[in-house]
Amino acid sequence: MKNLKFIISYDGTAYSGFQTQPGGNTIQDKLEDTIFKLTGESVKVISSGRTDAGVHARRQVINFITNSVIPVERWCLALNTRLPKDIVALSAEEAPLTFHSRKSAKRKTYCYAVRVARFPNVFQRKFEFHHYTPLHIEAMREALECLIGEHDFTSFCTVRTDKEIRVRTIYEARIEVEPDAMSDDTKAGSLRVMITGSGFLYNMVRIIVGTLFQIGEGKRDSSDMRRILEACDRSQAGPTAEANGLTLWNVEY
Repeated sequence: MKNLKFIISYDGTAYSGFQTQPGGNTIQDKLEDTIFKLTGESVKVISSGRTDAGVHARRQVINFITNSVIPVERWCLALNTRLPKDIVALSAEEAPLTFHSRKSAKRKTYCYAVRVARFPNVFQRKFEFHHYTPLHIEAMREALECLIGEHDFTSFCTVRTDKEIRVRTIYEARIEVEPDAMSDDTKAGSLRVMITGSGFLYNMVRIIVGTLFQIGEGKRDSSDMRRILEACDRSQAGPTAEANGLTLWNVEY
């Protein structure tokens, strides 16, 4: 019996999220079905965290228990020849039996990508949100600062969550900006909202980003972010940003 740990990437556009659902169109379902076809085993794949429908992963971590005799160094090739093309296993290793992708995780980083330009980038449309008007980036950066530290993030969590404890720690929150050298629009560019924390509530990053958009558009002041945080009231925050711009960037153990 072995506990195998994998790093996987996926384009979540066509899927109903990571966690298995009755319809069967999830990343977990595809992984478990592929492993069954490969080994004949019905395994339960554990992930570092759920990603919603349409959300992507650059370095998602999964693990499962197997009795297969396939050498660990052959697993990625074996999976990748059978998985859909939008799911890729990047690495595999044997982990201690006590390792649990979610419970053992210490830090997670999410990235929300935004194209700020008059027109979208046709090649990146699945992986970034298109914001066609300029944003006040410095105001957005100022707003992000108050989220760093340990806080109750009820205001930035969907009311449908099943989590009773909504305190999380944000270690780092920043905005990276990159001009678009390929565009004739001199104001065009891409920005990435990078947030690293101990864990995240349901839709937490997307609600934070939706609120940042309102601040960047001048509809709210940067100081409103702290007031919203302290209110512990979802109705005080902005809308939930669209899923396609969000990627699970990294998980640390």
